Amino acid sequence: MKIAHRLQSVQEYYFSRKLREVASLIQAGHPIINMGIGSPDLPPHPSVIEALHNATSHPKAHMYQSYQGLLELRQAMADFYHSHYEVNLEPQSEILPLMGSKEGIMHISMAFLNPGDQVLVPNPGYPTYASVTRLLEAEPVFYDLKESQNWQPDFTALDALDTSKVKLMWINYPHMPTGTEALSLTFDRLIEWAKQRSILLVNDNPYSFVLTEKPKSLLSRPGALEVSLELNSLSKSSNLAGWRVGMLCGKETFLQSVLKVKSNMDSGMFFGIQKGAIAALKASTDWYTNLNTIYSIRRKAVEKLAKSLGATYNPKQVGLFLWARLPQTSNDAETFIDKLLHEKHLFITPGTIFGSQGEGYIRFSLCVPEETILEAIKRIES
Repeated sequence: MKIAHRLQSVQEYYFSRKLREVASLIQAGHPIINMGIGSPDLPPHPSVIEALHNATSHPKAHMYQSYQGLLELRQAMADFYHSHYEVNLEPQSEILPLMGSKEGIMHISMAFLNPGDQVLVPNPGYPTYASVTRLLEAEPVFYDLKESQNWQPDFTALDALDTSKVKLMWINYPHMPTGTEALSLTFDRLIEWAKQRSILLVNDNPYSFVLTEKPKSLLSRPGALEVSLELNSLSKSSNLAGWRVGMLCGKETFLQSVLKVKSNMDSGMFFGIQKGAIAALKASTDWYTNLNTIYSIRRKAVEKLAKSLGATYNPKQVGLFLWARLPQTSNDAETFIDKLLHEKHLFITPGTIFGSQGEGYIRFSLCVPEETILEAIKRIES
């Protein structure tokens, strides 16, 4: 049986392959410290677990659920956007709950792309933007983000592009993997640029609560709703990565198109998870402050680890990772991290998996306890 042609355009996700290697080393008895992926290890708020537990006895708990989620959940998401981002959304029509924002990347792409269309993808950036584009037989067009420009889009280069085939543009601020903050000026310029070219601008926004001074949303900027969508997630902000709860926010006509795809792909989110998500969305600002206190302590330890490897970094980064430049003597990131894995039993991520502009960089996750980070430092310095 021959596989579909589209599978020839993508490879298995890097972490899917690499974590098998890591698991194999662990099984062989090696004490691997995994600082490669952003899978929160801290628990959600206690009210979230309580809400899930209580929901399981509800008469409708185990039935199929609405494709658009409970109205109560959409209202909680609207309240969340109003409270934290100062964005007013209509819960009936401008919010679509998702089984994780990664699902949304596929659904948006399926709703708007035809074979041969082009999609602007950040370099470096989340690999799924490009792989989903290729799976739909569209073409990713990479736009470079560079440290010399604070990892912001180069509008001179964007203006020089032939955008006649471009349908979508992916942005991701706060930016992963570089930890660059969202800038209102960048958002405003992108909104105007996309509007002039009839391009749908999509901001992937799962990191806005982690080590930021104030969460920011693309949709808070003037004119954004006319040309933009925003993905958000409870994975990082609420420690619910395994629950798969996300949301897509934007204009009703855009969301109706995405719903046509989604309603043919799943049969609704589990009732208990929706109830837990509602509780998570109602968490006070103290919850995020306490979480960031832990991440701040871990961040300082990871900075020390980076220095012990001879790597440099921007101390103004935000988000769940530390992005660091390797010394020029060790510029091949993949060789560097493989040596680290097999000699020091420490797994971190090479910047090259995020694109060519990630060459010479490495990424550390903050999703490990402080004592584990200190153990990693001991291994490097021994």
